[in-house]
Order: sequence, then C-alpha cells, then structure tokens
Amino acid sequence: MFLRLAAQYRGLGRDLVLSLQALAQCLQRRGQVATCYVCRDDQLDQGACFVADLGDRHTVRFLVSDSGISWVECRDGRELVKLEGADAIQELQRIAIVLQAAPASPDRSTPSSPGLTLPALHP
Repeated sequence: MFLRLAAQYRGLGRDLVLSLQALAQCLQRRGQVATCYVCRDDQLDQGACFVADLGDRHTVRFLVSDSGISWVECRDGRELVKLEGADAIQELQRIAIVLQAAPASPDRSTPSSPGLTLPALHP
C-alpha cells in the first residue's frame, strides 16, 4: 500500500511540475513576469519552483518537491501567507484563473502593468 501511495505522490508531483511550466510559459507569452525552475535528481524525481510577479511589489511562489507542496505570497518582500498541500494547490488554481483572465500586455517586450488587480488572501 505505501509503495502505491508513494508512486501516486510522485505522479502528482510530475503533473504539478508540467502544469507549472505550462502556466509560466502562458503568462510569459502574455507579457507577464513569471518563471518556473525545474530540479531533477538521479532517480527521475523532480521538483519545481514557480514564481510570478503580480505587480505592485506583490509576488507568489509555488514549490513542489518530494518533501511537500507549498504556496507563499509576498508583498514588499514580506511573507503574507503560506499554504501547504491541497490548500496550496487550490490557491494556485485561483491565481491561475485570475492571471489568465487579466488582459495581456499590449507590448510583449514589457511586463504587464503593475496595476493588476488580484484579490489577495491578506492585504
């Protein structure tokens, strides 16, 4: 049973990494500042760090690794909220919907305006 659960967790991690990469690429094409760094080890396990700039010195970071899944939202370099596990994935979904619904930057060579309105968990 535990081996099956471990395999499912690794599969979830791989799916999250692929989704984070796709989200970062989508946002970059729209002119928004977002990136996804992927880490792989020798055993084919992988993790990732997704970071997006929401404007007005407001950033989000989503981490996936063998040791867990976390979401961190910061403003002015200060941590506002940290979520883990299913809560972190739900928050990522909420932000992905908001970011993808925001109008694309008219000039793709510059990031979207810093006035992106995003309902934060904690102002």
